[in-house]
Amino acid sequence: MSDTKACIVQRDRTVLLECGHPGFEEARGKLAHFAELVKSPSAFHTYRITPLSLWNAASLGWTAEEIVDALASIARWEVPSALIQDIRSLVGRYGKLRIEVGKAEAGKLRLTASDPQLLDEVLAIPAVQASGLRRAAPEQAELDAVRRGRIKQELTRLGYPVLDLAGYHEGQPLQLGWKAQGGSFALRDYQQAAADAFEGVAGSGGSGVLVLPCGAGKTVIGLGVLEKQQCECLILTSNATSVGQWIAELTDKTTLDPSQIGEYTGQKKEVRPVTVATYQILTHRRSKEDEFEHMRLFNERNWGLIIYDEVHLLPAPVFRATADIQATRRLGLTATLVREDGCEQDVFSLIGPKRYEMPWKELESMGWIAKVECTEVRVAMEPELREAYAYAEGKEKFRIAAENPGKLEVVRRLLAKHPEESVLIIGQYIDQLKQLSESLGIPLISGRMAHKERGRLYESFKRGEIRVLAVSKVANFAVDLPDASVAIEISGSFGSRQEEAQRLGRILRPKNGNNRAYFYALVSQESKEEDFAIRRQLFLVEQGYEYSVRYDSDPGLFRSGASHERASSHPAKDRPIPDLKEASSRP
Repeated sequence: MSDTKACIVQRDRTVLLECGHPGFEEARGKLAHFAELVKSPSAFHTYRITPLSLWNAASLGWTAEEIVDALASIARWEVPSALIQDIRSLVGRYGKLRIEVGKAEAGKLRLTASDPQLLDEVLAIPAVQASGLRRAAPEQAELDAVRRGRIKQELTRLGYPVLDLAGYHEGQPLQLGWKAQGGSFALRDYQQAAADAFEGVAGSGGSGVLVLPCGAGKTVIGLGVLEKQQCECLILTSNATSVGQWIAELTDKTTLDPSQIGEYTGQKKEVRPVTVATYQILTHRRSKEDEFEHMRLFNERNWGLIIYDEVHLLPAPVFRATADIQATRRLGLTATLVREDGCEQDVFSLIGPKRYEMPWKELESMGWIAKVECTEVRVAMEPELREAYAYAEGKEKFRIAAENPGKLEVVRRLLAKHPEESVLIIGQYIDQLKQLSESLGIPLISGRMAHKERGRLYESFKRGEIRVLAVSKVANFAVDLPDASVAIEISGSFGSRQEEAQRLGRILRPKNGNNRAYFYALVSQESKEEDFAIRRQLFLVEQGYEYSVRYDSDPGLFRSGASHERASSHPAKDRPIPDLKEASSRP
């Protein structure tokens, strides 16, 4: 026991981390491996240890004793014995159920339990009984191979994670290599480590998720896995812009001929040895009663690998299709496993467990991504707007605060502060962005703009012909603008943690000179926007970023060359994180 350590570890699986403690950074680094940040007031950050956080840790090689030892090394007082038992029990479940190749007829697999009693428990569950599992031995049950994904999904939801060792079919062979670019191309060390982690050992690899910051080169890691597998591949990503970027990387860095690479979007329907498609086209249907006709793409060719880019955005219909193709290798790429719909367990069971994670700040220390100074700017509301806000309800209340006209003047002054920087102004509401675009005389990119025109503006921004660009949420994902060094967020989607992380990711590419970037989040003072800002920032705070809180009345905020003041993430208050489901009903 030591009252000098940074954490208070509690029986209910929560951990309180003292922010001002000298051991804060060390403790945060350890907690990130097996706990999730749920609150971040200035005095104590609150972490929660969950079954999924423990199973992901186990998939990365952590044992229960290593987790308990890590907690003990940062705990102010003794770790509660009941919590130690919980950790041992939950981590111990990982690997006790295994799906393996059956010895019976083709099309059958076996579910093997570590002991007969565990299999008794599993077979007593009504949902499992309905799946067609049949006991074949005291510790084994037989299942149809086509139900492999459904059974993993159901058992994970019920608290029984399954280690899938049934292997994968090879798919149609495809020969490719790295294209020489003034010498042989090679992955960076951490990129190679990520690709190797996907491979796993002794049959444990071949499916799973790699988690790396925006700007870390996840696309190149995907190409590295494809180059290793030497097979036909289906790549699924978030939007048409990202499809173009994947195709450009495939063409630029591999020996694949352009005729071997297909685009499957709303504009084109090319099915080739390597095909890049969007989630939107897969989930498109003419009416709610119609089937998802483009889901047939999963079976159009003998794919040996499916890559799910931005896997945290995976729509529910794609989950269902993925449950039926568990014999195909599956690679998930993402900057954050956070999902606002609570479906993280489905990613775990159907795409695979976390195989590799690179902390954002660690990559920053290596110089591979920019150092970002984050500032929450609180903007006052004029009396008339304050009155309208007071009488509004639900989502309308939030929108009035988000579209505060006072933000325009703050944006003007921030642009004056960064006269030589390339700036992205990102917002949620088109009307607000249009008004800002017209007032500042800058171009606006939205989802309504043709892809060709979007591409032209992006290229002009890259070449420095356009210094400031306003963008809607179409720029949240997969937009490669390496020279952007300032992002000003004027509105967002309530408390979306993934959106905040992705928007900051737009400016993470390494920069010439001091390798520094600036992220400003504008929120209306004393409004629901402040509450949601706390939630939005949770993931980034967990990664080690700190938001200083400034006010639009502070002249020092806009002083050119002013030093960034180090501050705690939020003022000294512990407000609850708002529930997104209650956004429309709360006052």
